[in-house]
Amino acid sequence: MPAPKKTARRALLVTSAVVSSLALTAPVSYAAPKPSPSTTPSATPPANMSTVGGERLGRPGTQVNLASGVPVLPKDLTARSWVVADAESGDVLAAHNAHWRLPPASTMKMLFADTVLPKFPKTTKHEVVPSDLADIGAGSSLVGIKEGETYTVHDLWLGVFLRSGNDAVHVLSKMNGGIDNTVKEMNAHAEELQALDTNAVSPDGYDAPRQVSSAYDLTLIARSGLQKKDFREYCSTVTAKFPGQTTKNKKGKSVRESFEIQNTNRLLAGDSDVPVYQGIAGVKNGNTTNAGATFTGVAERGGKVLLVTVMNPEKSEHNEVYKETARLFDWGFQAAGKVQPVGELVAPRSATQAGAQPGANDAGEAGGTGDADKSAKPAVGASAANGSSGIGTALGIAGGLVVLLAAGAFLINRRWPLPDLVRRRGRS
Repeated sequence: MPAPKKTARRALLVTSAVVSSLALTAPVSYAAPKPSPSTTPSATPPANMSTVGGERLGRPGTQVNLASGVPVLPKDLTARSWVVADAESGDVLAAHNAHWRLPPASTMKMLFADTVLPKFPKTTKHEVVPSDLADIGAGSSLVGIKEGETYTVHDLWLGVFLRSGNDAVHVLSKMNGGIDNTVKEMNAHAEELQALDTNAVSPDGYDAPRQVSSAYDLTLIARSGLQKKDFREYCSTVTAKFPGQTTKNKKGKSVRESFEIQNTNRLLAGDSDVPVYQGIAGVKNGNTTNAGATFTGVAERGGKVLLVTVMNPEKSEHNEVYKETARLFDWGFQAAGKVQPVGELVAPRSATQAGAQPGANDAGEAGGTGDADKSAKPAVGASAANGSSGIGTALGIAGGLVVLLAAGAFLINRRWPLPDLVRRRGRS
């Protein structure tokens, strides 16, 4: 089913060309044992954390290379953990307790979407039965799915991304072979992405023992999801019409009602004390008793695309997670091109294969084949189709050739450009 005509979007749209440069990288630098799933979040950051992405990212406290010309970090940050990264190059510009394993709340839905979204065409219809809505946690955020009603996969994903609907997550999980199977696939996908701090217990991020992730991992997962066209479309949609109950009109004819839903991402939709952030284009927010407020966002300004993740600010001010995210975005855009990175967002394990493109389904449409966009052919001096955006400029490949290591291992793709971004129009 096509998107409702009245749907307002802050859309990230795709161009066909996704071109990457290749660089020699020692695979051992990525190696880090996956923390035990039995580990529960600690009260303070561990002295030794994962070093995936770089040794400094495993240190507790703030990591940043301040130098002449580099702006100082905001002084009023209270989050337990945060990361500022260049979404295209993968450079981590600054971080604070990047690998601290913490409850992720609904930001875990990014991993759910990145795992399950390619499975079903968006036009697929599903009639909801009582077992689809069983075992939803008390107090869960809901989009309002009703038993006996039929929804398209497109409807369900709108419910997941805009309203963070645990009911929509459960329906999609049941379609995907059940909750247990979906969680198993999520954890396998996290391992493929090298998101090794992450252990999913429920697909919706509802508080559960041993359900953890980290600011580093959530940033890595968001970067993977943003390679997918439908993921970008859903996470950047501000409002949409959602199917309601079927009723009878005065003439006795069955009529399906609908109601409007709005994205709960306040940097995207705005709020009384938080304006829409200039250049924001997604990704996902969360809030539970155990996790506090969590958020991962992507934004573009002046030819730079940044990802920021913030987990559990100590300050209890309304919308604090969005306010701290906005300040980190501001710093990142000022520091980009000036600050030396403290680490990197690593490539998926499969990127060690020759010519592997990040995001198994770059076309990214629901129900895709899982193949990378075969129209994206690296070419020296090529440029993105939409030159007006200033993003996604094609990068030449050093030497024009993919060089094999003597041992037969392939080069690792370190640069992972996002597809072109459409300039965001000002709000009316």
